[in-house]
Amino acid sequence: MPSGAGEAPAAPAASHAWTPSQFKPRDLREARAHRNEPAETSANEANRKHNVREYTLGEEIANSISHGVGALLAIAAIPILVVKAVSHGGGILLFAALVYTLTMLLEYTMSTLYHALAVDKAKRVFKVLDHSCIYLFIAGSYTPFCLISLADSNGIVLCAFVWVLAVIGVACEAFWVFRPRWISAVLYLALGWSIVGFLPALIQAIPAAGLWLLVAGGLCYSVGCVFYVLKKIPYMHSIFHLWVVAGSVLQFLAIALYVM
Repeated sequence: MPSGAGEAPAAPAASHAWTPSQFKPRDLREARAHRNEPAETSANEANRKHNVREYTLGEEIANSISHGVGALLAIAAIPILVVKAVSHGGGILLFAALVYTLTMLLEYTMSTLYHALAVDKAKRVFKVLDHSCIYLFIAGSYTPFCLISLADSNGIVLCAFVWVLAVIGVACEAFWVFRPRWISAVLYLALGWSIVGFLPALIQAIPAAGLWLLVAGGLCYSVGCVFYVLKKIPYMHSIFHLWVVAGSVLQFLAIALYVM
């Protein structure tokens, strides 16, 4: 008799394979989330590595609008200063007006795009451009005072110095992304305090009202830095943007009314 005759047939081995009909909606969602997790984790790690702050959608809308307004004001400032420069002889006045207004427009445009873009790689690129343009805008803001108000007080020396610092800052942003933060702090402080040695000459060259506008603009930038430090609190970065725009408006008035 054949071996195993009379025994009950063996039960088929249990299958562990899932069929499409066995998936529930929740299972599908979890599977998709698991599949996308490595890419999302990689993007988040890259953002942290590049120090890109992850804002909520509402925050980014507010950030984009606030500096978008700054970009529009910069566009309006260009013809105002160009007309004043041309009517007063052009030349160095026109050059200073264009450098100042175009660097202002560039900074506000880059900042707006940085906050408006949702693609991680593009956002990281525009973060570098935004921070690079900060150096250019600071140097651009110095230019009218150096070349016009301080023209007879070695203003050209100060102008050259701040532009060299600005170029160093841009080079650091572009080629030394993961540098110690104190490097940027030193560059910003050096740019901001470069005017100190020329204050007596500036006081003689600009009416008191113009100086007050200049100082008030600087104070707005300084107050804005407080909100920048608090950027982990929702919408603090947007408030920082508003203070920056206010500072730009005040210093534009100083240049338009008392320098050009």
